[in-house]
Amino acid sequence: MQLQLIIFISMVGIFIAGCFLLKLPVSVSMVAAAVTGALVSGNGIPIRHLVEGTFGYLDTILVIATAMIFMKVIQESGALDALSSIIIQKFHRKPALLLILLMLIVMFPGMITGSSSASVLTAGGLVAPIFIMMGIPAVDAAAIIALGGLLGMIAPPVNVPAMIIGGGIDMPYVGFEIPLILLTVPLAILFVLMLGLKHVKNFNYEDLKSKLDTTDIEKYGFKIYIPIIVVLLLMILGKVIPDIISFGMPVTFLIGSFIGLFTGRKMNFIKISKEAINTALPVLGILMGVGMFIQIMTLTGVRGFIVVNSLSLPPALLYLGIAVTIPLFGAVSSFGASSVLGVPFLLALLDKNQIITAAGLSLIASLGDLMPPTALAGIFAAQVVGVDNYFLVLKKCIIPSLIIIAYGLLIILFSNQLASFIF
Repeated sequence: MQLQLIIFISMVGIFIAGCFLLKLPVSVSMVAAAVTGALVSGNGIPIRHLVEGTFGYLDTILVIATAMIFMKVIQESGALDALSSIIIQKFHRKPALLLILLMLIVMFPGMITGSSSASVLTAGGLVAPIFIMMGIPAVDAAAIIALGGLLGMIAPPVNVPAMIIGGGIDMPYVGFEIPLILLTVPLAILFVLMLGLKHVKNFNYEDLKSKLDTTDIEKYGFKIYIPIIVVLLLMILGKVIPDIISFGMPVTFLIGSFIGLFTGRKMNFIKISKEAINTALPVLGILMGVGMFIQIMTLTGVRGFIVVNSLSLPPALLYLGIAVTIPLFGAVSSFGASSVLGVPFLLALLDKNQIITAAGLSLIASLGDLMPPTALAGIFAAQVVGVDNYFLVLKKCIIPSLIIIAYGLLIILFSNQLASFIF
């Protein structure tokens, strides 16, 4: 048995033991796995490499931290409540369109934070009562919210799995917007209509109207939406005229957060910033652990070993491996699956368009947030709608998950043809 394989097995073994046997946080288990790999390889405890790995995803960490602060600001200001209320008022006569717009609201926090949990716990908690009042059963509503969280995590502008996969081959996170829209928006529309439309065709708007919170929009008017508009505008201008306006996403989110302090309900910025960072800490810790894990894999030759063996697989087995191993490994962490398996698979598909392929791999990796025992999106979605057994929610998500895998593989398979239309 090759030394690199022994190192990899020991790293994965410690990783799994830490998560499932010792119930350690995923981030701590990744650090333990990285240290184990270094020890088994004979490198001792290479502090320099561990520190370098910790800062490997610093850009992504800054994006998530500032995005969570922005998300918390617009939530506390009343902008999310106002947005939901105005959408229901305007589109209640068109249930299908209303469902699609509510799905986009569920996705929105994940789109700007790169976290499915952020979507489920913020916007998901906001629209869950609306879904149920519209007549959607609690389990179906939870499934919609969980899937919306997953697709929000993958949708632009912030896709952490794609950032991790791209970072593994030094590919900048540029040009992903259109591929990610094509990956997520059609699936979001399909899933919300597939699970919800049959239940809402005849819902009674008058019963729902009395329960809508319109006080914020009545009190503050259009200005409550200004932070969201400013952030979106700065992101667009940063792509259109980067030589004039190019703040970067962390600064853009901080600008939006500052504006949000004066457009809605009053809030304590220091307090909500601390709450936002506390919420984001598990995700930030995982990214630091992933960075260490990848650094040690590179140091010990394990990364090259996986790449070489992935390259030697026949195409049929390669695609089968993508469909099976990435979601299964994602049971521990979708970010870990992106780094440990997503990077080698991308290198094995060098004949495909790299941007579209990385986007497709990130979509499949997102299913890790529905894989038990962690299943963060499924567990939190069950909580926000009041379902005790989250496996009922995961059962509802089986067919959508298979569709996600099939769609992701299809996009990868025809990435070169698709690229000729996009770029």
